Amino acid sequence: MQKYNIKVTDGQDHDFIDLCRLLDFNLDEIVGETFQREKYQQYNTLDDIHDVIMIYQDRLPVACGGFKYYDDLTAEIKRVFVKKELRRHGLAKILMRELENRAIEKGFSRLILETGEPLKASMGLYRSIGFTIIANYGQYREMKESICMEKILA
Repeated sequence: MQKYNIKVTDGQDHDFIDLCRLLDFNLDEIVGETFQREKYQQYNTLDDIHDVIMIYQDRLPVACGGFKYYDDLTAEIKRVFVKKELRRHGLAKILMRELENRAIEKGFSRLILETGEPLKASMGLYRSIGFTIIANYGQYREMKESICMEKILA
């Protein structure tokens, strides 16, 4: 069994920034067009992400995700990514569990996120861990291709 290490950091972490670049390339492959994502880039800046979980394998960053403040009770999950070669090893569930625990520690009782129909694996993951589809919120209200989800934390 592989040994993984978890690190808590923030949106300015260089390893997080590097994995977010890979995430963007991955989204380009799935969506097929960079212009499709351009309208989302303004909502994916790393400056407001102060809580990040990194997963390392042999000192190499292999997975990341973070959350940012949405309101007093709600944290918004952002930039969740697992390197392709390590998908289907349970890392995304570990990552999401760590993010949930951190959000609870910070006093949040609800998580929200935005994804999209082409991201079927992501949607499957989120559903499997208790997220449900909600009406599009905030900046995603008018974006028909967006799918928003929430999870109420215990």
